[in-house]
Amino acid sequence: MNISSKDLPDLQMDTTFTSPQGNAAAQRALDYYLKPAVSEPEVDERFFDVRRHLSGEEALVHASDLLRCAAATAFKAAENLQGASRDLAFSVVHMVDMARAMVDHSLDGEET
Repeated sequence: MNISSKDLPDLQMDTTFTSPQGNAAAQRALDYYLKPAVSEPEVDERFFDVRRHLSGEEALVHASDLLRCAAATAFKAAENLQGASRDLAFSVVHMVDMARAMVDHSLDGEET
């Protein structure tokens, strides 16, 4: 089936378009294809991450619990060691206990 140009309706085409300025549809099309995608900033993926809406007090309580566990682990490991290795392991226990004391002090300060 052949269609001749006589069979097609005469469509008026606007050929005066010279700039997307003032033409919202043209501007949207150009923005879609030419502008970089707008998305949330890329976040480094971590194995462990903190919830975004965690309060400072909740974070300190959790840190205190983690430090308590770290001290217990280091203490248990130090029991089975001898000499300088034992001294190093117990120094880790001491440093963790000091860090936990600072965290607990921060928590006590927030309660008053």
